Amino acid sequence: MESEQPLLGPARYLLHGVQRVTVGRGPERIASVRGEQLRIQVPDEAISSEHAEIRRVEGEWRLKDLGSRNGTFVDSRRVEEDVLEDGARLRLGGTFLSFHGSYETAGGPALLESKDLPVGPAGLKTLSGSMQQVLRRLEAVAPSRVPVLLQGESGTGKELLARAIHLLSGRRGDFVAVNCGAIPPNLVEAELFGYRKGAFSGADREHPGLVRASSGGTLFLDEVGDLPIQAQAALLRVLQESEVLPVGSVRPERLDLRVVAATHRDLEQLAQEKAFRHDLLARLDGITLVVPPVRERLEDVPLLVATLLARLAPGQQVSLSADAAEALLEHDWPLNVREIENALAAAVALSAGGAIDLEHLPRSVVEGHGTPRDLSSEEVAHREELLLLLREHRGNLNAIARVVGKGRTQVARWVSRYGFHLSTFRRR
Repeated sequence: MESEQPLLGPARYLLHGVQRVTVGRGPERIASVRGEQLRIQVPDEAISSEHAEIRRVEGEWRLKDLGSRNGTFVDSRRVEEDVLEDGARLRLGGTFLSFHGSYETAGGPALLESKDLPVGPAGLKTLSGSMQQVLRRLEAVAPSRVPVLLQGESGTGKELLARAIHLLSGRRGDFVAVNCGAIPPNLVEAELFGYRKGAFSGADREHPGLVRASSGGTLFLDEVGDLPIQAQAALLRVLQESEVLPVGSVRPERLDLRVVAATHRDLEQLAQEKAFRHDLLARLDGITLVVPPVRERLEDVPLLVATLLARLAPGQQVSLSADAAEALLEHDWPLNVREIENALAAAVALSAGGAIDLEHLPRSVVEGHGTPRDLSSEEVAHREELLLLLREHRGNLNAIARVVGKGRTQVARWVSRYGFHLSTFRRR
């Protein structure tokens, strides 16, 4: 990520056959390979013309600062020379690079710029190998009528993927989204299956229902795990018979159904607990696509930031301070893409056309004091212990690793898992 031009998006450079990488200032971002050397240039005024190099030495990648005026940082720690571990984040001026000792490629050339990323369904792009696999399976299954179950945490973009399935399906009907947890239990069947005029008190007109409205298109059942058990039985019959019986009617109506369901819950566990019907799960689970959370595809954060900023501030040249960019990269985004979008929307408004700085970002992003979701009591205690160590050692991961007897990479994973921002502790 380049803090001065985040809209440019990220780049990915594979190191197969490369023994030396040099990073320095240039008129524009460009990467080139000559022999066994990869040269990266970025138009960052805070970077020296020959800023740093990375060499492969006896199976390790060693970073060395080349006498730069503003220094080279690894995970917020200034270094002259260091061995790079998997997941290390480098800061040179206002430019950030992430080093991965192993990387599951999502395809494409060895030197891949954001603008050249392959465009997936509905314009989706990714640098994540796991997300690319999801998109490939989605494209393969979309033209069929096989039901799709999207599993993933809230905010991971399941509805966006459902819309992509509908777009690729070629079905001419509407995409109809149903939030199964938002319909009052006593109105679920009427809203889903429709009703005849006079079917009950207040039914002063005929209502087709959401299921009938999706006939010929795609019915998207969002948070299907929240559907009341009585409505599950009625929905099962609709899926089995491809027909619906509106409330107050005696004659079922034929349907042309394609169903995509989504949930953040474990439907198998719910089925074992008798809270979800096994036979309905079998009808919905033609193919399951597991959408990875943002913390498992952090390489996509610069891409998501670029995409969302372009949407939130159309036509504007948005920039970030280096500290704000670092905060966005350090946060593990427990609420996923939705959290990134909300944070950037507020930051764009608060910055009023200027550079987005730390003060414009939510406190949870900047300080990491909010405990992430889904922590056990043991994890909460562990987080508090780590917080004390971070304060005592001013964010020095090497010092903390020596104290706890673990590798620095493991400590860095804990820091990311618990949402801490290292710059906060270094400023204390």
